Amino acid sequence: MLQLFFARLLSMFGVILGVVTLVFLLIHLVPGDPVQAMLGESATATDQVALRHALGLDQPLLTQYFNTLQNLVRGDLGTSLYSKEPIREMLARRIPVTVLLTLAGLAVAMAIALPLGSVAALNKDKFWDYTAMSFSLLGISVPHFWLAPLLIMIFSLHLGWFPVSGYQSWDSLILPALTLGTALAAILARMVRATLLEVLNEDYIRTARAKGLSRRAVIIHHALRNAALPILTVLGLQLGALLGGAVITETIFSLPGIGQLTVESIQRRDYPVVQACVLLISVSYVGVNTFTDLLYSWLDPRVHYHA
Repeated sequence: MLQLFFARLLSMFGVILGVVTLVFLLIHLVPGDPVQAMLGESATATDQVALRHALGLDQPLLTQYFNTLQNLVRGDLGTSLYSKEPIREMLARRIPVTVLLTLAGLAVAMAIALPLGSVAALNKDKFWDYTAMSFSLLGISVPHFWLAPLLIMIFSLHLGWFPVSGYQSWDSLILPALTLGTALAAILARMVRATLLEVLNEDYIRTARAKGLSRRAVIIHHALRNAALPILTVLGLQLGALLGGAVITETIFSLPGIGQLTVESIQRRDYPVVQACVLLISVSYVGVNTFTDLLYSWLDPRVHYHA
């Protein structure tokens, strides 16, 4: 187990280094000049040269890359080119909103997927099975940027139940969480159905029924518990999609999270902030997948990984 932990940790650092390198190259290849964006088109060439030198943007690309790596090793994320504010403080203000949105979206997905997948599995090839899987297919097909305005039109503009945008109180997260959790719920519902169908044919399920346990007890205490491992794996892998969807969702609903900060920083050509945001999302994704990998092998001793 310890060998597996260090192997996954080493792999995680390799992925993070690759992400840092790729993001650094991409944001420097994107058309646009951050100096011109900061000073405006009316700035003189002398002012632009002076600011570019002060920000270190006149150095060779390779030098800037190694400087970035050295700063990351020291835990220094740098300073925003646009606001001159330490990036660490900017992220500290935005992270709680993104974490709350992600957890709320995850809760919505689980609340929909578990009963939907269970009903479909218990009514295989019947009306409820076809209905649940049709909803699942619809949830996968509908993109966030279409579902979010639809929810705003219905529940905010017509019914007036929730705020249109912004982050004032807990009800500001309901529509974004529904937007974010629907697609994940559709994927998980299919996984729950497939896993339960496989588990329900096992011998220990027939034994539990033979002992006189109720159908509900068999499903909750035996079937769902043993079906949790594959669902846990899919859940960990889909968290990256959940974080990626948060970028679009936060932008549409004007939530002050990491996603909105990323989009704003791209528009301003604020290289250090963009890199820090993408790095944070990537580290979260890789970290959750690594944790899921280790948790899987711990929960099921039959599973062995080769480091």
